[in-house]
Amino acid sequence: MACPNEKEAGMQQQDNLADSLNDLFTSVSNMVKSELQGTSNQLELLEKMNVRVSEEYKGFGDVASGLRVYVEKLKGKSGNFEEYVHQIEEIEKQVTEFEAVISVLDKYVSLLESKVKFVYQQQQHPPPT
Repeated sequence: MACPNEKEAGMQQQDNLADSLNDLFTSVSNMVKSELQGTSNQLELLEKMNVRVSEEYKGFGDVASGLRVYVEKLKGKSGNFEEYVHQIEEIEKQVTEFEAVISVLDKYVSLLESKVKFVYQQQQHPPPT
């Protein structure tokens, strides 16, 4: 038969084991709880960031919509300028042609001028006959 001290020692060991297991489970439970709280905090932060980004992109959408309207107005206005651009191109073409005519006239005037000078010099100093 087991003696009462041995029974008490065995009970004491079982109590120590139960206390150790209880501490272990409590520690694991606290660790899991902390991990879950950390994950929950991260998810809350992510949610707040998503809300902020959503607000920011909504503002960008409003700006983009305003820009689209502005571009459409500019396109309408630029269409009115096409007629003037065409007129300017025609004027440039006429100026180029006019410059060519002036160049020909300048050469002709220079030739006439040299002939007039020659005639004038001949009249001033006639060649000996």
